[in-house]
This record gives sequence, C-alpha cells and structure tokens, in this order.
Amino acid sequence: MRDFFEVLEQLYKKVLLGATLENDNQDYVFYLNPAFSDQAGSPVMSSECITTPGAQGERQPSPVSLSISVAPVYLKSDAQEITLLQLTVIKVMLTRILSAETQLPAKEKYREIIQVLLMSSDLDSKLTCMLQNSDKLLPHMAAKCLASLLYFQLKEKITLSNSWIVFCQKNLSEYSESDKVVYCLWTLTVVIKEIFKDTCSQKTEILKQFLTLFDTIFEVFYNSLFSQHFENLQETSKIVNSLICFLELLELLIASRIHLDLHFTCQRILFLKPSCVLGVITWPVEAFVKRKIIVFLKKCLLWKVGEDLCRGAAPALTPPSCPLDVDTLALADAVLQAVDLGLLRTLPVHGQPSCFGGEVQPGCEQLPGPDHVILRAASLLIIKSLEIKFQNCASAKEMKVDLQRFMSELLTFLKPHLEPSVLSHNPCEWLSRVFIEQDDDMLEAARASMGIYLKVTREYEAAESLTQEKEMWNHHTHENGYNPHCIFLFFLKNVGFDSTVLLDFLISSETCFLEYFVRYLKLLHRDWDRFFTICRYFDVTECNDSINIRGGISSLVHDRSSNHTESRPLAAVGSHWNAHACVSWASDASSEPPNEVVVSQESHATPQASSRPSPQAPHSLVDYDTSDDSEVESTDPCLEKSEQTPSHQEAMTEIQDSVGTSRHRKELSLDLQSRPVAPKESNTPFSADCEMAPNSIVYEVGISHRTVKCFEELQGAISRLQKKNLFPYNPRALLKLLKQVEIIRNKSMNPL
Repeated sequence: MRDFFEVLEQLYKKVLLGATLENDNQDYVFYLNPAFSDQAGSPVMSSECITTPGAQGERQPSPVSLSISVAPVYLKSDAQEITLLQLTVIKVMLTRILSAETQLPAKEKYREIIQVLLMSSDLDSKLTCMLQNSDKLLPHMAAKCLASLLYFQLKEKITLSNSWIVFCQKNLSEYSESDKVVYCLWTLTVVIKEIFKDTCSQKTEILKQFLTLFDTIFEVFYNSLFSQHFENLQETSKIVNSLICFLELLELLIASRIHLDLHFTCQRILFLKPSCVLGVITWPVEAFVKRKIIVFLKKCLLWKVGEDLCRGAAPALTPPSCPLDVDTLALADAVLQAVDLGLLRTLPVHGQPSCFGGEVQPGCEQLPGPDHVILRAASLLIIKSLEIKFQNCASAKEMKVDLQRFMSELLTFLKPHLEPSVLSHNPCEWLSRVFIEQDDDMLEAARASMGIYLKVTREYEAAESLTQEKEMWNHHTHENGYNPHCIFLFFLKNVGFDSTVLLDFLISSETCFLEYFVRYLKLLHRDWDRFFTICRYFDVTECNDSINIRGGISSLVHDRSSNHTESRPLAAVGSHWNAHACVSWASDASSEPPNEVVVSQESHATPQASSRPSPQAPHSLVDYDTSDDSEVESTDPCLEKSEQTPSHQEAMTEIQDSVGTSRHRKELSLDLQSRPVAPKESNTPFSADCEMAPNSIVYEVGISHRTVKCFEELQGAISRLQKKNLFPYNPRALLKLLKQVEIIRNKSMNPL
C-alpha cells in the first residue's frame, strides 16, 4: 500500500505542474478510483486497489513509469489518506482542465481520464456516498471534488448523476438537523459560482439547465427553513450553518436573475416572501447572523447581490424590467413594515472584535463603540426602501407622513451611537457621520435621500402649495435629516473641499458619485438661493463653535495662571444659537438676499486632502449626451464614453499637476480657513456669548465661496485632462453644469 500512495503522490505533483501524462488512461484510472465506504462510514480500499490486477485480468502500471525526479515523502498510508489523496488529484485535474493556462495536450489527456472515471467507475455516485460519511474531512473533500466534477459535466454536456440529484432533492425537501443539508447547499453554491466565473457565451444556458432541476425544491426548502422555531432546536449551530449557506446560495440566485436574465421561481422567492428572512432578525441567534441578513437585504435593494461572491470580471447588468421593479417594491414595503413593528430595536449594535466566525474568542475583550456595519446597513436599508416606495406613490401628504415616521425612527436608533452634538446641531449630519468609513454606501444613501427630496418637492410644486406650506416643508427636510444641500456640504467638508477627491470619485466606477453629482448640480441651478442661505448658517455655526473653543482655551489659560484647581471644558456649543439656526432654516431664502453677505474674491486656495487610491477607469459610465437635455429629477443621467481611454495611472499623474499641491497654497488655505470671522465694521473679537444675525457678518472665506472654488478647480482639472485625452469619458455636459454654477454665483454677488 505504501507503493500505491507514493505513485499517487507523484501523480499529484505532475498534475499540479500541468505536465502531460504518457501512460495509458486505464493505468491512471486504476490509481484514481476512490474507495468505497463500509456500513460504519469508514473508508476501505476496494478490491481493485488492494489485490493484484493480474488476478482480475488487468495490468498494474509500474510505479517507476509515473515517477518524477523528486524524493518521495513517506507518510502514513492508511485507507483514508489514500482516499483523500485520490480526491485531491481528481480535483486538481479538473481545475487543470478548466484552466486556460494548461497546455492543450495535457488538458485533453486529463479530460479523457475523467471521462473514463465517470463511465467505468461511477465516480459521481461514489462522491455522493462520501457526503454521508460521519467523518468531517472526507465529506468536505468529496463535496469540493463533486462541485468541480458537476461543473465539468455541465460544460462538457454530460448527463448529471441521478444519484446526486435524488440525494439533494431528498435532503432539501424539508429541513433536518443534518450535515447533509449543508453539503448539498455548499455544492450547489460552488457550481453556480463556477458558472458565474466562466467567460464562455453559453453560461446562461448552462445555468438554466442546472436550475431547472432544483427550481421547485428550493422554494420548498425556503419555507421549511424559515418556519423553524429556533428556541426548540437541539443543535442551533446546525441551523445557523444551513442558514448562512442558504443565504449565500440565495444571493447567487438573485444575482443570476439580474446579470444573466433568467426567470425561475427560486430567484424570486425572497421578494415573494420577504417576511421569512426578516423574521430571522428576531431569532435569538448570534449577532453576525443578523448582520449578514441586514447586509444581504441592503444589497438586494441596491441590486448589488453577487458582487462579493463572483470573482473575476462582474457580469454586465441587464436593463431594469417591470418584474424587477415590482419585486423590489415588495421587499421595500416589507422592510418598512418590519421597521414599524420594531425591527431596529432588535438589532445588536454593540461593537465586538472581528474574530473568526463572528464569535468573541477566549482572551478577547469586547471593544467599545457600536457595530458600524449594522448602523450603515440598517440606515441605507431604510433610506433606500423609502425612495423605492415613494417612486410608486403620488400623494405628497402620505409621503410626508411616512418620512416623519421612519426618519424619526431611524434618527432615534442612531442617536445613542453618535456624538451628542450631531443631531442637535444639524440632523442632516447623521449621514456623513454614519457612512464616513464607507464611500460607496455614503453616496448611495446621499443619492437615495436626494431622490426622496426631488420626488416630494415635485409633488408639492405640482400641488401649487402656499408659501407657508413650502417653508414648513423646508423645515421638515432639515428636521428629518435629508436636506440635499446640507448633506452635500457635509460631504465636501469631510473631503476638505478638495477637488482632487471629487475628480477621483468621478473617474472611479466603484461608487455612484457621477450620477449623484450631476443630479445635485442640476438641483443647485434652480435652488441657489436656498443653498446660499444654508451656507450662511453653516458659516455662522462654525463661527460660533470657534468662538466657544477659543473662549474655553482662554479660560483654561487664565485658570492655570491664577492657580485655579477647577477644570473647565475646552469647547461648548451654544445650544440657544444652534436651536435658533435650525429654526431659521425653515425660512425661505428670498427673505434674505444673498448679496447681503460679502465673500472675499481674493482667496483662491483650498485645503488639499490626501486623495484616495484611485481604481481603474470604469468600464461604462453614464452617457452625458442624454443628461444635457434630461429633466432635473432624472434618475439616470448618462455620459458619453470617449473613444480613447488612457491608463488610469497616467490620468491621475496629470490630475495632481492640474490641481496643484504646493505647500505654499496649502498653508495659505489652511490659514484662511482658520482665521476667525469678524463682525462688520468692528475690529474687536467676538465675545463668548455672541448672538448676532448672520446678515451682519462679512466672510473672508465662506462655505459657499469654498464650494464654488472647489467646483472651479474641478472644472479646470477636467478641462486639462480632456484636452490631453486623459479623461475616460466625454465630460462636456458636466463641464457645462459646473460653469453654470459659477455664472449663477457671480450673478448673485453682482445683481446689477
């Protein structure tokens, strides 16, 4: 038996290198034919492997003929190790067949060996039997080998083993606390993953053939799994394993509907019965299970399912269809109903260290602070659900009531996990604080909140609401944290008004910033007065905060010099002023003309924040030829892709040169921003209890000026890149929008 193991070991090394095998196919089949399993579940060698082939009329291949010039490693050659090595060689051989790097002669030889194993040794049936083994390692290796073998059969159009199909249908017909369910789900998931990774044009047909066998049984298992009473189960770990595996499979099924345009009931089951999955959040399961479900539902609403599971190039999205919209609306409604029933109160938001399996390991202490993954996912889930619901709602009053109810619920949920001053200072700041570490989710949330604002505003304008109602509506947008101007200004503050960061976002295909930015610029054109009013209160609030900080520091210095032992806070935000500012936002901008606040034209510098690493240029972006003439509330602006797309590294090198990063400009801009704001016609500093109207302040560098200056720098950088054919798409309409902002600003500063 030692010689048998050594030959297998040498065969494994040759296949791993992709070497061409020279012996007859039957010689290799002899060594690769897996062992059977006895009644106790322990692997034993079949008679073909332990008896001399001469007694059976077969020729045993010489070990020397398969050897390569390496020293053999002598391990314990028992029956189980031989079976595991056989499965490993078969798995590597299948991988080599499917690899484009394997040379054609070697690939053909491997293919012939596998086909002989399937026909003469009933390999797939033996692997299915191994899934029922009580040992942990053997079923795991058998499942990996079986998944590759099934995909090979689908690619080669070989009929799948009936024994494996029956095995899966039997174990998935109802949930049972058995490891067989997990192996079935895992094998199915791996096969679908392999189909997704394939670059052939027939992948849709291959997946259609595969899903046809299990369409009905998936629905049966869905109902059975989610109808379990968790507290009555003996081994909760097994249902958790089944749940995690099934969620991964469910995500791939939904992704196949989006990317490959297939239509099966199993692909819609989540949208037809979403309450089943939402109900798991109320189960007494580990926090990582609830986290996975919330993230999964978020990706379903954003149609981003499958991105983490499908390695390699992501398949192209198919155009939205009516069934997709209907299903998304059903899921959004179910989410909002669950929130109404107290979903947010059941979420575990207390932070834990990131440990394998989601559990706190011995010796690890629980880290302070909330679980930001759940905070972000839950927030985006609610915002996106509201946007989807409002797209199919025509009543402005109904939308306002829903906004009040659900946004109030969300802000109450977030309040204990944010700094006390955030929601009291400006409720719209919650978005930038919650999503500060996740650019893509932050921009998705900003885009969704803008969609909500545009939809409700459009309905109010269509109803020709009274001025007083419009003012109340403006106050409502601030009070409930979804005013688009505040959200965008907080975003700009987070990136330091750095145009290179905006440019990086525009070039990147990893976020929806392009669409969001275009829609905001269009809104800015028609809503400039309100934007300017909000900017003034941003400036006043910053001024007030700066005064309190400097006042606190002066008091601290005075206390130290006087040997006072009583400690005083370094900063305190004036609650009366903040309340006054929040209420004042409700007033219409026309009551306070923008030209009453003078912004210095001499300051041109902006702080240069460190740019994020730039991903590669996008494969496809929005076609800007259509966005130029589209409606302001258009949800899908388009950009025309240029004919020449240079390397991203060359483009980003030019970006840095276009915007400029000199130390002098950076220091100057930081000095200007840190300079205190002074009252008009006064040389005395502010007092700590300053409460003056914003009209009486002259700003050297205000928020509106810094915003427009950032746009000007962005416009100049894009223009220079476009002239050198370094911008990845045609930015004509984007440049036009940026130019119009500059024109509107100049008119507001010089009305005559």
